[in-house]
Amino acid sequence: MTEITDDLPARLLHEEQEGWQAILAGRGGEYYRRTMTRDALLILPGRVITRDQVMAAFAAAAPVDSYQLREPAVIRINDHAGILVYRLVAHRGETTTEVNAATTYVFADGGWCVAAHQQTAI
Repeated sequence: MTEITDDLPARLLHEEQEGWQAILAGRGGEYYRRTMTRDALLILPGRVITRDQVMAAFAAAAPVDSYQLREPAVIRINDHAGILVYRLVAHRGETTTEVNAATTYVFADGGWCVAAHQQTAI
């Protein structure tokens, strides 16, 4: 069993960057379907998306052109869970979105999984 070590901030930031890179490549739905726990939720302004709904939600969303994760911080929960909190700046065409974001990760089934991701309007 893998334990959270002192590299937890780097590990969770790496996991989050992988998700955003998948979104940029148009594979966000596939990525989150694969990495979310069975009962995970994406909590976005105005809606809640389950793991079963994630593919359709990403297919319907406008493409993201670029993003920045600012001021990341990690909250350790225990040896197998942590929360990455950051300010997200995302660009879709002429639209810029800024939100506070938090992703809860748990280590399960041999890898890091998303248990919840929440975005809150600033």
